[in-house]
Amino acid sequence: MRIKKKNHPFRLFIGAVGCLAAMLAAGCAAAGQEHVRPDIPVTESWHTPLADGLSSREPDPDQLVTWWKTLDDPVLTGLIEKAVTNNLELRSAKARIRQARAERSVAQASLFPALDAVGSVVRSGEGDDSAADSSRTMYAAGFDAGWEIDLFGGIRRSVEAAEAKFQASREDLHDVLVSLTAEVAVNYLELRTSQARLRVAQQNLKLQEDTYRLEQYRLIAGLSDELAAAQARSNMENTRSGIPALCAQVEASKNRLAVLLGEQPGSQHETLDAYVPLPAIPLEVAVGVPADLLRRRPDIRMAERELAAQTARVGAAVSDLYPRFYLNGAIGYESLSSGNLLTADSLVWSWGPKVTWPVFHGNAIRANIEVQSALQEQAAIHYESAVLSALEEVEDALSAYVEEQIRRSSLTEAAAAAKDAADFAQNNYDAGMIDFDTVLDAQRTLLSYQDALVQSEAAVVINLVRLYKALGGGWTPMGAATGT
Repeated sequence: MRIKKKNHPFRLFIGAVGCLAAMLAAGCAAAGQEHVRPDIPVTESWHTPLADGLSSREPDPDQLVTWWKTLDDPVLTGLIEKAVTNNLELRSAKARIRQARAERSVAQASLFPALDAVGSVVRSGEGDDSAADSSRTMYAAGFDAGWEIDLFGGIRRSVEAAEAKFQASREDLHDVLVSLTAEVAVNYLELRTSQARLRVAQQNLKLQEDTYRLEQYRLIAGLSDELAAAQARSNMENTRSGIPALCAQVEASKNRLAVLLGEQPGSQHETLDAYVPLPAIPLEVAVGVPADLLRRRPDIRMAERELAAQTARVGAAVSDLYPRFYLNGAIGYESLSSGNLLTADSLVWSWGPKVTWPVFHGNAIRANIEVQSALQEQAAIHYESAVLSALEEVEDALSAYVEEQIRRSSLTEAAAAAKDAADFAQNNYDAGMIDFDTVLDAQRTLLSYQDALVQSEAAVVINLVRLYKALGGGWTPMGAATGT
């Protein structure tokens, strides 16, 4: 038997659901407050004076995304590209994005009706004292539907929180990218620094070995004494003793780079064995103004999204104070005979609204509102802290970059003068005009200044990398490298 459409109970149920939901939801604002990004005033310019080579103009976005290319080092570029593809922490951040996206879908599902297919076979009866066999079997099949009408916005606030959390997870990925590219670059520069210092030590060792052999010949010829030979040997062996530590630093940097690339230690040794000079810094670096950080830094953006999520959770908690409205319905078949189950006479249905309103929960609801509000306050403080930390990081990076260039300039002059002094001392000693102590002091000074100069040259480039990191360079909002 076919049921006429105008009297079909399931159609009536669906129509009633739609009408009632539209009437109740129209014009109803969600509980709680709307999120507004906190207004944190920042200065219009950096406290650190911008020396030559630094500009307050806004950085080129494309250049800031791949700032390492300004160093013009193909090996470094290749390492960073591999790291962005294979780094384990980056892969974990991508997994967190997938998790947040799925959690958002779970929250969004609560906005829609739920429909379940049900079926049962129930055997029932009475005890042995009954006059007749009263056992029977009930067959049932059908659908149950339910829909919570989000009148006071509790579900919508939960969806807002899930959406903001998803956005925060994307900013977390961007923050990992910023840190990863900077860490790869710093470790690469530390490797090149150790290799350069090793070359300086080896070159000075060769010079000192030549000096020691000369003193041996002079001792045999009776032109020198054993003290000079012993001093030459002491100087030589002292330089030699520093080489193993530098070799260990080289190996450690190579292994660290391999791990950052998501590979086993030792996998990059062949690529990195060849000595490459430290890259030169660009002629000009645009650093923008402090306000740019609020838009650019992923950690600030992530903190703001976390605050937005917590603000929405406060609204969801507030909505628990108000009644909840539901529309429930069921349609199906019930019969004592399986053969008659799917007939019109076995059709059963029900539908109707339901309302629940919390009356007494031991103050748990208001306590939860207080908990969520306190968490919101913490999130707001964390956001402000993120802004201040970002400003501090840029100021420190600017100062370090500027001051280290001044130091490098002085060390360049000092190393050149020490080289001249060492040459003059050796020539004068060979001519018998000075004693050997002067030669030893000149050689030690030369090694010290050359080693310090290498470290300073590296520090300038490393400080530039840290400046790019502080500015939030190394990511693009929808870049292919992020996989988002």
